[in-house]
This record gives sequence, structure tokens and C-alpha cells, in this order.
Amino acid sequence: MNRQQRAIAAAAVLTPPVKERKSNSFHRLFPLLLLTLYALASVVRLAFSSPFPSSFVQTSASSSSSSSSTFSAESRQESESLKTHVPSETHRLEAYEENPVAAAAPPCSSFIDGTAESRDEAAAAFVCCDRSHIRSDLCYARGDIRTDSASSSVLVYGMKSSAERVRPYTRKWDAAITRTIQEISIRPGNGSGGSPRRCDVRHEGVPALLFSNGGYTGNLYHEFSDGLIPLYVTAQRFRGEVVLVVAEYRPWWLARYRPLLERLTNYQIVDFSRDRRAHCFSEMIVGLRIHGELIIDPWLMPNGTGIRDFQALVHEGYDAVAQSTPSLPTAESPPFLRPLVRSTRREPPGRCSRGRRPRIAVFVRKGCRALVNQRELVRACQRTGFDVQIIEPKRDTPLDVIHRALVPADVMLAVHGAAVTHFLFMRPSSVLIQVVPLGLEKPAEEFYGEPARRLGMEYVAYNITPEESTLLKLYDRRSPVLVNTNLITNRGWLEMKKIYLDKQNVKLNLTRFGKLLAKTYSHVCGARGIE
Repeated sequence: MNRQQRAIAAAAVLTPPVKERKSNSFHRLFPLLLLTLYALASVVRLAFSSPFPSSFVQTSASSSSSSSSTFSAESRQESESLKTHVPSETHRLEAYEENPVAAAAPPCSSFIDGTAESRDEAAAAFVCCDRSHIRSDLCYARGDIRTDSASSSVLVYGMKSSAERVRPYTRKWDAAITRTIQEISIRPGNGSGGSPRRCDVRHEGVPALLFSNGGYTGNLYHEFSDGLIPLYVTAQRFRGEVVLVVAEYRPWWLARYRPLLERLTNYQIVDFSRDRRAHCFSEMIVGLRIHGELIIDPWLMPNGTGIRDFQALVHEGYDAVAQSTPSLPTAESPPFLRPLVRSTRREPPGRCSRGRRPRIAVFVRKGCRALVNQRELVRACQRTGFDVQIIEPKRDTPLDVIHRALVPADVMLAVHGAAVTHFLFMRPSSVLIQVVPLGLEKPAEEFYGEPARRLGMEYVAYNITPEESTLLKLYDRRSPVLVNTNLITNRGWLEMKKIYLDKQNVKLNLTRFGKLLAKTYSHVCGARGIE
């Protein structure tokens, strides 16, 4: 083999066959070709099954029937499924028209709160109850409504539903006291046949609000927290155009709170138990709405009113009484309101030395949780710079007198108990000092601390030490009663009441408490802008 032949043979060995290389390229390109064809087919299918209005889809006028038949019922189903995912206003309207949903009936609470929209069947008899709240049940009735006090019933003529029973008091969770509340039956008036009960008093166009005055009425705290504030929450939207119907009516309660009640109703209050006449209404609420302990939550009120609006009503009511009666007694002050004790402190120029001295109102208790060293406390207040007003309220103490004593006060001081409720008579910028005996920290905060802050007051809790409690004389210093109060209070209300509410008095450490008085005095002077 010559040199030229050997070169040709070597090139043939090194160079791969052209046919094999083309075969390998075909295998690599084939999958890509399939993907390309599938993508083109998908684009064409989407173009013909577009979920958008036809004005946005450009179609050819020469489209044949064969091309239309290419997209079968399966493609139309895919098009329909796309409608649920495309945010098209057109298809939202189509879905509403094709699948109309019946409007849900308003909840019963909306009728009670006055937020339900008017209905075509407004004249039809209608009864519902809202039992969703842990504190109270409320029922609403509309139609031909007539009271029947002899059977503790409210008769609703034309009522189609079964009878409802409710105890209209705001401590539903307290089973023991709820059982004592008069039960009201809301039942069909024509259930027993015969002619309807004759109307003795017809209240044209004015709704009724029926509630109980039983339970813990007689305790100032409960009278406001369980009664007056829930009454305001439920009735204020009527702006006086509502008749109050009171079960377990107490005449002294009306006399005590008349200045407030006159601002909630323009009509005479009905004694449900003793007034045997049939009072007729077209609308009635049975029960009261409650938000919590001495509070009104504006977010739960249709018109956004709050506890300050209730306080404004209190001030308006008792201010009106003050304007029509003589000024506060001085030398002949009754036992519950002692003469003002003046400050003994000489002020340096420029510091609370001009104008009226800061005033502190001290509430005095008798029996349990009393201040043992009350006289020493008064002298400490005087030395700090306060004028001191001693108040010792009784159950029959006129509230307008206490209101007049508290309005000018800058600070209110009281040991935990029902009398602390009088902070509702104070100005929002004033100070509340609550002396908290052992074991009562949680109720002190829940019943008075948080409500006072909601009212805009400066709240101070003075938690006493075991050395300031008279329980130290009854128990060993290492007893859980003194050093681990949670162990006792976790046993329940009765155990807490037996030890910490009923067996304990307070002897303040005036060195420790004096520091709080001095700090409070400086705060009052600064807040009044008289420094």
C-alpha cells in the first residue's frame, strides 16, 4: 500500500459515519419536537375556549364547521372550570344569576340591638331569643303583645313558634342567684283558645323593655354593674321612647335612681308583678345586654357609645338634683358625710399654694375590711397637703349627696368593696386609690381597676402586706393564708369570701403608704396645672 492509500484508510477509521451522527441528532430533537407541537395545540385550544368576553378574542370569519367540532364537550367543561379561577366581573355576575343564594335571616341580636333591616313581614308576629352570651339571655317579640302578670307571661297573638322562657337578669352564669329570678314566659296568646285578652293600657308605637330588679339588687356594685349599666346599654338607642317594665320591682330602687331612669324613658315605669292590667305593645325586648364588670364596650354598641357616655348621664342626672336642692350641709353634716378636714401643710410659693387645695375623699367601712388606723390615715393625708372628706355611706344614703361630695375631689381612696363603685361619680382625670386586702388582687383589678382605667382615671392599687392585715393575728406567719393566697382563692369563691372578705381588716403602714400619698399629691398638682 502506497503512502496515499494509507492516509485514506486512517481518515476512514477516525471519521464516524455520517448516517450514525444524523441518527443520534434525530433522537435528541424528537422529544423537543413533541413538546413544541403540544404547546402549539394548547395555545390553539385556549384561543377557542377563552374565558374572556368574545370582544377580546379575535376569530377568523372563515372558520369551518370541522374546526368547531374539533373542540368537544370536554373542552367546554375545561372552559367552564376556568371561569371559577379567572377574576372576571362578567363571570361573577353570571354565577350569581345562574345560582342565586337566598338571603340569610338576620340574627336575633340584630333585632335586639336595632340593627336589623326592615322586612316585608314587619306586621307579622315574630319571636326570637339570643342565648349566646354567658352572662344573659335576651328575647325579642314583635306583633300583638300583651302582658299577663298573673301568669308571669308575655302573650304574643299570632305567634307561630313554641313558648320561650327567660329569666331577665344579667348573671346567667351564677346559677344560684339566677334560680331566684322570676321566670318570664313568652307564649302564643291564642294557645288556649277563646277571645284575646282585653288591652287595658295600649302603648301605641312605643316598645317595651322588660327586666328583673331582683338578684343582688341592694348592693351598690351590683346595682350598677348588673342593672343600671346593662339597662343603659340596652335602652339608650331608643332615646327615651321606650317603656320600662320591671319584674320584682322595688320602690326604693326607683326613688334612689330616679334621676338616671328619667333620662332613659319618657314614660311611667310599669311594675310587672303588681300591675295586673294588660299593657299592650307592638314590640318588646325581654332581658338586658351586658358587656362586663362596670364597662361598656364601644365596639359592641351600634352607635359607638361607651362608659363615659353613661357617666355623663349620671352627672347630668345628679347635677339636676343638686341645682334644685340646698348646698351640702356643713356644721350639721349627717353621719355619712363628715365636715371637710383642712390640710395642715404649709406650701412653698408656687407649689399647690394658689387656689383650692387638692382634695381626697376617703370612704370608711364598718365591719369587715375596715381601716383600723383611720385617724392616723387622715392626719397623714393632711400632712401631705390634702383637704380630707370622710364619707361613710349607708344603703339609704342619698346618692346625689355623695355625688356632690365627689365632684370636687381630686382623689378617691377606698378599701376593696362595693363603695369603690362611687368612682363613677369622679372626674375622668382624677385618681382612684384602691386598698387591696390579702387575697383580693384579682377581683380588685377586674371589678374596679380595669373599669376605672377605661373611664380615663389614674388608677393605683395599694396591695397590702401580711403585716398590714389583721389575719396575721389569726394565722401563723408561714400559713398559706398569708404567704400563698392563691392556694386559698383557687378553692373557690366561698372559701375566698370566708377568709379574705369576711375575716380581714386593714392597718396601713403609713410610712409605706405615705410615699404613695406624696406621689399622688405631686401628680394632682401637676395635672391641675397649679404648680
